[in-house]
Amino acid sequence: MTNLDLQKPLETMKTLMALQASTMNKSVELQKASGEQLASFFKTEMEKAKDLKTPEDMVKFNVAANQGLFDLMKAQGEAFTALATNASQTAMDEMQKLAK
Repeated sequence: MTNLDLQKPLETMKTLMALQASTMNKSVELQKASGEQLASFFKTEMEKAKDLKTPEDMVKFNVAANQGLFDLMKAQGEAFTALATNASQTAMDEMQKLAK
């Protein structure tokens, strides 16, 4: 194998390592944002809970709060899934370039 033969695999490895680092950074940022969103959600819900007067109010609040929490968690999961899907596809594209 000559230097020319090694150049393409080395460049691909550099690209994949950069992709891995970028994906990890994005994942950390998503985790940070998710934590902040959850903290904000619970803070807001605590403020709403202060105004509850009746058991019926509490039940309605609980149902709405749980729905809001599940929606938030679903959106966060979708964001992580999109990141993983994108990173996987980009890595596969790089590997296919190496195979050519």
